[in-house]
Amino acid sequence: MADRDTLIDALDACLEAKAFKDYTVNGLQVEGRRDVRRVMSGVTACQALLDEAVAWQADLVLVHHGYFWKNEQAQVTGMKRRRLKTLLTHDINLAAYHLPLDAHPTLGNNARLAERLGLVSEGCLDGVIGRGLVHAGRLSDELMAEKEGAGDGLDSIALGTEFSERLGRDVLVVAGHDRPIKRIAWCTGGAQDYLGLAIDAGVDAFLSGEISERTTHDAREEGVTYFAAGHHATERDGVKALGEWLAAEYGLEHRFVDINNPA
Repeated sequence: MADRDTLIDALDACLEAKAFKDYTVNGLQVEGRRDVRRVMSGVTACQALLDEAVAWQADLVLVHHGYFWKNEQAQVTGMKRRRLKTLLTHDINLAAYHLPLDAHPTLGNNARLAERLGLVSEGCLDGVIGRGLVHAGRLSDELMAEKEGAGDGLDSIALGTEFSERLGRDVLVVAGHDRPIKRIAWCTGGAQDYLGLAIDAGVDAFLSGEISERTTHDAREEGVTYFAAGHHATERDGVKALGEWLAAEYGLEHRFVDINNPA
């Protein structure tokens, strides 16, 4: 068992939460009971995750996508009321970390996605490694060794197939060229508008979670392959790793719940 405020302080410090200007509140968003034994983690604090937390008797729900986003309506009605009522009725804490979790160099979404997909970061295009969000690097030696005849790179379709297998979902591939992919940039979630950074960096491909209509034309005309791998799918591993870290540090029970989301 651990004190709630001690856990939140530890999370804030680990992720350097106060260093980020974000679109939401990072840290404790809804206060529940003081004593924490069980932590449930998930990508988004949707009703399905809250229902699982109630059934499991979780004391703290830890997510990447919480509440209180910039420009959202302030009224506590409808879906927002139901979600908050669930937390407050059952005295469950809700903690959320958005950009701080994306950026962490080992527990973060981008770091964990790279590990899953076989990518090696060599720095960030929007800041120094460990604090930036848009990573650039190469395919790992292990990934290349697995692919017979890959040479120095993989073509767009072959690499998209590999990513699909590793993520367990279909990855949309917009092939911007027919040369082997050697250099790649990536940023999880809704980061399609960072494609310009990848283009300027001269990489062969860019991977993110989402894609917009304009992204297809930009990628084709600029000669950069674009991989849209799913917002949810690219951000599953960071919050799970954060929950596991917290549980290990403080001797807590932890359970990650993956609520299916095709987007």
